[in-house]
Amino acid sequence: MTTPTQVWIAAARPRTLPLALACIILGSFLAAADQSFHFWITFLCVTTAIFLQILSNLANDYGDSVHGADHSERVGPQRAVQSGAIAAATMKRAMGLMAGLAGLSGLALVWLALGVQGIVWIAVFVGLGAAAIWAAINYTAGSRPYGYAGLGDLFVLIFFGWVGTMGTYFLQTQTLNWLVMLPATSCGLLAVGVLNINNIRDIDSDRQAGKFSIPVRLGRDKARVYHWLLLGGAVAAATLYVLLTYHSPWQFLFLLTVPLLIRNALAVQHTHESPKLNPLLPQLSFITLAFVITFGLGQL
Repeated sequence: MTTPTQVWIAAARPRTLPLALACIILGSFLAAADQSFHFWITFLCVTTAIFLQILSNLANDYGDSVHGADHSERVGPQRAVQSGAIAAATMKRAMGLMAGLAGLSGLALVWLALGVQGIVWIAVFVGLGAAAIWAAINYTAGSRPYGYAGLGDLFVLIFFGWVGTMGTYFLQTQTLNWLVMLPATSCGLLAVGVLNINNIRDIDSDRQAGKFSIPVRLGRDKARVYHWLLLGGAVAAATLYVLLTYHSPWQFLFLLTVPLLIRNALAVQHTHESPKLNPLLPQLSFITLAFVITFGLGQL
């Protein structure tokens, strides 16, 4: 028999956390390469990212149940609200708790990193934090969830790529380096790749629920081509960064993960039974983590 603790752990989806942490790890490696690594800033970045990811997962569970994307014919893992394991009102309270914890952690982060003298930047990061909380909740929850309009990919690129990586880098170095946008884009595109596998798997149930994700709009075949473009774009952006900042062949260490990315793309291309796509989601999450770690080590 499943215990309440196990139900909540499943709803939090801990297997998604490596993907949420990838941009933090990448930004921290890039800061360290510029001799600006700070442990406690990194720790609070990680804590904030974890709270935001759990918030997003709980909101996704709640929102898809309320809007009808989670139903008996869905092929993905069983969701807590749809199955009745967690009441919708209880899930909403848990979402509020996670939003509050993310907000407190984020405020502590910007205060530690910037101090009172950085009041303008504090305001900027408070705004970004509020936007991240809004995005985590309104992907599938809320009256007009943007995930149902096919905008999930864009928001994942922004927050799992650009904001997460460049924000972490800036909070540690307190400098803006626009070249960092390139590896940040790599991280974001790989995160979009994970979402794309999820949406290819759920294409039928999403279509029935009126959730117009990119695969629903493109169709399965073109969504698989889109997957190749996402993974290839990630490698291209990272390679361009290395070429523009080249100082050691070790910077190409991340290319060791390319065969793994090709394997994942081939599996997505040749898998035609939706349930068999499930293992490819955590697979690409961990490949993304390996990508950013090897990329970061190469910069050091």
